[in-house]
Amino acid sequence: MFQTTLETPIGRLLIEGTREAVTAVNFVAPETKAVFRAGGAVIVARRQLREYFAGKRREFNVPLLLDGTHFQRAVWEQLRQVRFGETVSYAELARRIDAPTAPRAVGRANGANPILLLVPCHRVLGVRGRLTGFRAGLDKKTWLLKHEQAVML
Repeated sequence: MFQTTLETPIGRLLIEGTREAVTAVNFVAPETKAVFRAGGAVIVARRQLREYFAGKRREFNVPLLLDGTHFQRAVWEQLRQVRFGETVSYAELARRIDAPTAPRAVGRANGANPILLLVPCHRVLGVRGRLTGFRAGLDKKTWLLKHEQAVML
């Protein structure tokens, strides 16, 4: 297992994975010790995330290992289709995975996403475009959405 941290404008990220794929990306407390035991996919993810925060990358192509239920993986795979600078509602995401009556279950799967940013759960909005739920905090979600809009201009 490989790990590394990345300092971003909105906090420290911990990136974890194997030689072949990323398994987790999460914001960690600032006092969390910086680590660099990286190799393989973790190094690629770190470089791509650095480029994203610098406004030089709009999509990620590092391999991911999504570990969850069949339903969660369906949600996460569909999330990966939401493009840079776009947003989608929980209800629309539920429709896209053929579960139109399950927007709350989609929300729970979204909240369980182990690979923040690379699986862009920050691009999901509530009813009428309301900012809701982001494990790392709404302040970070707001920053990420504004960052993507600014890069689009």
